[in-house]
Amino acid sequence: MDGTRVSSSADSADSGRGLDRVELLARQLHAALDAAGHTVAVAESLTAGRLGAALAEAPGASRTFRGGVIAYQTETKAAVLGVDRCLLAAEGAVHPNVAVQMAVGVRRLMDASYGLATTGVAGPDSQDGEQVGTLFVALGGPHGTVVAEPEAGESMNREAIQQAAVMAALELLRDHLRPSQQGSRD
Repeated sequence: MDGTRVSSSADSADSGRGLDRVELLARQLHAALDAAGHTVAVAESLTAGRLGAALAEAPGASRTFRGGVIAYQTETKAAVLGVDRCLLAAEGAVHPNVAVQMAVGVRRLMDASYGLATTGVAGPDSQDGEQVGTLFVALGGPHGTVVAEPEAGESMNREAIQQAAVMAALELLRDHLRPSQQGSRD
């Protein structure tokens, strides 16, 4: 085994089949969202539907996954998700503020508790002055927004960059849902 598959004895629906990290995390997120009475929606550019598919394939998704928008074209980001056209003109589609506005837009559009968004450059060519491997994931929720720039590089192929963005988006939601591990030091 190469270490990329994880089995979970606590998940009886697994029936002994090993789950990859994305599948396992998606299941855990749905359980946490369901327990809290929350929902999630996605806005995707770079990942072109892979993030939504990862969430939709998990058992119980119908209770917590509202849907998604694949906003591959810059104009779709503005027209459907409400991303500021001046921001897009000034910075291009691959920018942390674009990711944030996509997350906020899909959250509003789908009436979800949380909106997750991905934007970046999977290659083979650079885009808007950004190099292959540049990516941003953002989360909009009841307590505000957060954006991350996960590590990816030009040496990764297109599929690996997209998969890294999916995992980073799921981890961002997980980290936001998980209670802080640090106690107050006041």
